[in-house]
Amino acid sequence: MQGSYNAMNTLQEKFEKEIKKDLLKKLEKGNVHAVPTLGKITVNMGIGRFKDDKQYKESCIRDLEQITGQKPQVTKSKKSIASFKLRKGEDVGVCVTLRGVKMWDFFQNLVCVVLPRVRDFRGISKKSFDGHGNCSIGFREHLVFPTIDSNKIEKIKSLQVVITTTASNDSDGYLLLKALGMPFKKELKPIKNA
Repeated sequence: MQGSYNAMNTLQEKFEKEIKKDLLKKLEKGNVHAVPTLGKITVNMGIGRFKDDKQYKESCIRDLEQITGQKPQVTKSKKSIASFKLRKGEDVGVCVTLRGVKMWDFFQNLVCVVLPRVRDFRGISKKSFDGHGNCSIGFREHLVFPTIDSNKIEKIKSLQVVITTTASNDSDGYLLLKALGMPFKKELKPIKNA
């Protein structure tokens, strides 16, 4: 486990020593502290129609803990929705928020190991940004994460990874993630500022 943190440190160190200076010139910021960086990474897994299945919920918690290296929190519904047969306070998913060392480690693992394992992967779409410089990536199968043992999995689960940056707009967030190694699709239209 210690080795993975050393690998993470190389990306964080590379950001501090090289990438930050390049972004300072590209974004024409007056101060090195104005250069965007990673804020946090949130990994969510929905329980959905299996909300009453205790064993499924426990397997979601176990799988997300293996993926992130951190114990997940169970998220509950904020209000009742009759059409989904959902009551307020019911378990609807599991969630992990990564910051600091674990965040950089997870990001490097995501870019270098996980995304190349995705079937028919052609790059992340620029439409994945939310208008505030944050990027959401959905995975249909959690088996792309190498920490999951496929022999012990009963049901394939989908999950979402949200990369929150300190960028104020999508173009700055895009340049940051691209500089950190995120593989984006080659699209004709440039990304617009919000």
